[in-house]
Amino acid sequence: MRRPLWLGRDLSLLLVLRGLRSLSQAYLNIIVPIYLARLAFGPVDIGIIFTASAIASALMTGAVGLLSDRFGRKTLLVLTALLMSAGALVFALSSNFLVLLAAAAVSTLGRGGGAGSGGAWGPYYPAEQALIAEKAELRDRTAAFGAVSFVGVLAGSLGSLVALVPAALQRSFGLSMIEGDRLLFLLTVGLGIAMALIVLPVREGAPSRPTLAATRPRRSRLSPRTRGLIARFALTNTANGFAVGFLGPFLIYWFHSRYGADAAQIGTLFFLINLATAPSYLYAQRLARLLGEVNAVVVTRTISLILLFVMAQAPTYLLAGALYLVRMVAATMALPVRQSYLMGVVEASERASAAGLSGLPSQVAGAVSPTLAGYLMQSVSLNLPLELAALFQGVNTVLYGLFFHNLHPLEESENASGAGNEPEHEAGPPVKSPDKP
Repeated sequence: MRRPLWLGRDLSLLLVLRGLRSLSQAYLNIIVPIYLARLAFGPVDIGIIFTASAIASALMTGAVGLLSDRFGRKTLLVLTALLMSAGALVFALSSNFLVLLAAAAVSTLGRGGGAGSGGAWGPYYPAEQALIAEKAELRDRTAAFGAVSFVGVLAGSLGSLVALVPAALQRSFGLSMIEGDRLLFLLTVGLGIAMALIVLPVREGAPSRPTLAATRPRRSRLSPRTRGLIARFALTNTANGFAVGFLGPFLIYWFHSRYGADAAQIGTLFFLINLATAPSYLYAQRLARLLGEVNAVVVTRTISLILLFVMAQAPTYLLAGALYLVRMVAATMALPVRQSYLMGVVEASERASAAGLSGLPSQVAGAVSPTLAGYLMQSVSLNLPLELAALFQGVNTVLYGLFFHNLHPLEESENASGAGNEPEHEAGPPVKSPDKP
């Protein structure tokens, strides 16, 4: 019986890295918008800060993707971890709007994937995604992504409880909530340094290796096939970026403003969401084999966008929280599938570039929408940004199905023919299967 992939040394280190990142993202996602509100910043001010963070994240994501394939993925992972530490230190020491704006932009602090995402968000991600794919066999790549996300979401559940610390400190020691928040920012400084140290021992293959033919000369430009795939992923991700920008930065604020939920209540909800979504990551590979990778994404996203729209109309916090929990279970089930699918249809030497460039439009769209979302919440309707997020997620789902329904990674073709028993670390060209649903 084969040893599970996540028991290997390098994947184990990447699991720890994801766990620490998810831990910090989970409580930062909750406390950053509430911390800014406690400093008397309104929705428009918060939107501007998140817009600056999103713009910087977009630029960094593209840069990390391109530079990782050429100069190594570990170096970029170390750099993004240290930037997170630097940003957290500034948040702990300053309440000046412009200073916080600059710190948020440089560190993308508080911009995580939300409850249940397993920490799969941020400019570090193209480098991490390529490293995971490099360490996994072709037939088990989706399972490897599922395992990493599983660890991330469990760590995120603990991080959601960490958001309750300021309230506990206030009750026990009389600290103000702002002082409690700042202690968590100092904790983030230490976690960022720890993440930088953990990734250093990971062994990494030489960057920019030829993969499709041993005799092909090394090149610095992306292949035409990869450029075409990136263009299609970029278009679908643009719609998703608008959805994330309308929803992500303001979901906590929405719960807080509409229902009066505080950080402790939201932290408890997110803890439950993380626990509920954890098993879905382990089911990801079975779901992909049952439906096909593209169909799995389309079905789960359709369910999640319907639940999001219904949640926006919920009359009570309890009902809204329950709907959001079910939505996140559906939304996260195919997250490792999407990650694995992209890695499966591009060349191994171009994986980080593909991850970074295909995600860049999503980051740009996500940079535009937070300020608009803040204005809509403040001047039009508190629910409208959530409804628009559901609309754009629907556009993303339709485009994803149209563009990729007949493009399948190599392992799907091998699974269908009973092959796929040899280790594989390099992606082949996507398999066109018009007859496969």
